[in-house]
Amino acid sequence: MIIAVGAAGACGSRDANGPIALTSIVVTPNPQLLSVGETGTFTATGSNDLGAPVDFTAVWSVNNGGGTINASTGMFTAGTDTGVFTNTVKAANGSVFGEATVIVTSDTSLLRPGLLRSAAANGIMAGQSFTCVTEGTINANIAISPGSTVTGFPPCVITGVKHLADAIALRAQNDLTAAYDSLMGLPCPGANLITADIGATTKAPGVYCSTSSIGVTGTLTLDAGNDSLATFVFQAPSTLTTAGNVVLINGAKARNVYWVVGSSATLGTGSQWKGNVIALTSITMVDNANLIGRALARNGSVELGTNNTITLP
Repeated sequence: MIIAVGAAGACGSRDANGPIALTSIVVTPNPQLLSVGETGTFTATGSNDLGAPVDFTAVWSVNNGGGTINASTGMFTAGTDTGVFTNTVKAANGSVFGEATVIVTSDTSLLRPGLLRSAAANGIMAGQSFTCVTEGTINANIAISPGSTVTGFPPCVITGVKHLADAIALRAQNDLTAAYDSLMGLPCPGANLITADIGATTKAPGVYCSTSSIGVTGTLTLDAGNDSLATFVFQAPSTLTTAGNVVLINGAKARNVYWVVGSSATLGTGSQWKGNVIALTSITMVDNANLIGRALARNGSVELGTNNTITLP
């Protein structure tokens, strides 16, 4: 697989009428994750020394291996050698250039299909840090970016791989951001507006939304109607707070349940939760709360208490 991390370099010149010349180039996506032999197209964006966009034609090249690139289109093809190829992709216009690092790997588990893409390999994601008090188990990978702090392991256990502020964690955060934007942007029927605690209710597949927070006290039942692909999306512009459980019936799958939170989520003491919790800021699991799904925080931290378990759906 391949991940690209862009960096701009070199200087341009000033036009007689002001600073309109090209002075910097940024290469995106940052990063791009591809399997061995797969292709992906890079894009170069130029600006002047005031930060205004400048149109230009890029000439693409590969400096340090990792694959080949079309000099005019920026389409990169991964090679068969795996590893990190630092600043290997280069987009240049005269003396101005931008570069991108490429990581090639054959670990296809990092390129899962579906809405979450590379984020799907992780049971925990955070922007800043991940902490656990004791007796916690994460049966999956974790990924933290741009932060890298992990506290409480041991005694807590992570059975998968830790990606801390590396290119794989950065790609997962980019994919998580795209998933969050997509889910939060789904239209919500007026009949599915949440105005009270939704514990002790049964929901059919669909998009449900609140104008602020979502609370779940007691048992929430999700009924797929014998459709194993049925999807449930819950949008909370503010917070998600639980003091209960999610029960899945008639073919409902935890992997198809999304809790999208505009602030922070708290899975209360003893909650037995199902689905992908995607929070803009932070996620907290209080003592004895367990999750079949994922706790994915974009900007803040994930905090576990005592005796928490997270298992991928």
